[in-house]
Amino acid sequence: MLSRTVARELCFRSVPELGRSLRSGKLTAAALADAFFARIAALDGRLHSYARLMEPSARAEAAGADRDFAAGIDRGPLHGIPVALKDLVDTKGIVTAAGMAIHADRVPIKDASIVERLRASGAVILGKLAMSEAAMMAHHPSIAAPCNPWRRGHDSGFSSSGSGVAVAAGLCAAAIGSDTGGSIRIPAAFNGVTGLKPTRGRVSRYGVHPLVDALDTIGTMARSASGVAAMLGAIAGADPGDPASITAAVPDYLRTIERGLKGIRIGVDWDRIEADCAPPVAQALRHVAAVLADRGASFADIRLPRLDLLAIVPYFAAGAAASHRTTYPARAAAYGPECRALLDAGRVVTEAKMATARESADAHGATMRSLFGDIDLLLVPAVTTASPPVGALLEEAAIDPDFVANRWAYTLPFNLSGSPTITFPAGFTDGLPVAAQLAGAHFSESLLVRAAYAFQASTDWHLREPSCL
Repeated sequence: MLSRTVARELCFRSVPELGRSLRSGKLTAAALADAFFARIAALDGRLHSYARLMEPSARAEAAGADRDFAAGIDRGPLHGIPVALKDLVDTKGIVTAAGMAIHADRVPIKDASIVERLRASGAVILGKLAMSEAAMMAHHPSIAAPCNPWRRGHDSGFSSSGSGVAVAAGLCAAAIGSDTGGSIRIPAAFNGVTGLKPTRGRVSRYGVHPLVDALDTIGTMARSASGVAAMLGAIAGADPGDPASITAAVPDYLRTIERGLKGIRIGVDWDRIEADCAPPVAQALRHVAAVLADRGASFADIRLPRLDLLAIVPYFAAGAAASHRTTYPARAAAYGPECRALLDAGRVVTEAKMATARESADAHGATMRSLFGDIDLLLVPAVTTASPPVGALLEEAAIDPDFVANRWAYTLPFNLSGSPTITFPAGFTDGLPVAAQLAGAHFSESLLVRAAYAFQASTDWHLREPSCL
């Protein structure tokens, strides 16, 4: 049996580090699963990152991985690695509720495509991670919201909140998240982890509870760039179950991650950053730029187009209402108040308003994509501040008509364009993590993980452990 100190240390290692230990025989997948389950038992009663565990199947998967290694079978970078799923990803025979009280007893009869791929990769699936209701902004009143492990009483983000908390607290080595307007990047930033939103369609959404079909994207979260690269390599690829999935070949993201940044041109709008961001975030982005320049990248000043995000709200709200038409408003009482408000707004969007909003969304998406004709990557914040106190985001949304524009200014535009982005920790302010975001052209995930890896090879922000554990 592993000592408590060794078990704790294992839970904060990167995915490749854990893989090397498993392949060397110094560590078994069963012992690794034991370490994570023990840590979950010790901490998650107050962190609330898991909606439910899948312990029997996870232990069977770990035992299978050990048999494979003994027989010389290697299924890839995730073989034997403990991971977890956002609770909108279907798991056969296991409740998948999408953070909704209304679906508390919903048991899928089939795994989502990405679950099938994770199982084929030899991953050990620990359980289902908590999330805000229906992947919107607020957690259902009857379900405990995940707690930010860096400071009690501060926001853990939305909607992949449990994914961000579990990765940050060492309760899984990597996690699946989803992102419709920032739901990977916001919790990644608030919880101090690395989050990758790939090109829309790069990962199948078959068997994943929808929010807005035209914007939903499945991605990954881990402590480091190498972890999200390993996860993406396992789940990416075309799927006949998802007509929007992309047929382009999936590269080996880990194989090229150390290639460096020589010749890479990164665009940045410093005037916009200084105007929009809290000083610690702007300073962190300056720090990122200096490190990446030292690693070979060059920088170009650009003008970042500003989106009238409020004009897009009808598009978002109507899409959400369409996803819930079978249960809303028929079972409206089972929904939380914030969720009801968005769905009510979506149900009254006229065809004319929807057409105007879609036109604005498409035009801005095209403008964002056009940026990458002159640059390879774009450096922006993920969010403009560190995590605020719990409830502050919803209070601001209720009183500030520009709330959406202020908070989603650097996330939703990349859903509209379908562009891939990576978010990673870049500093701290008053004990809370702050983050940077890099965006790229479609199918530039290899370059994004290279850039984040280059930054993380020169810094240790991603290695910090939460102070409230």
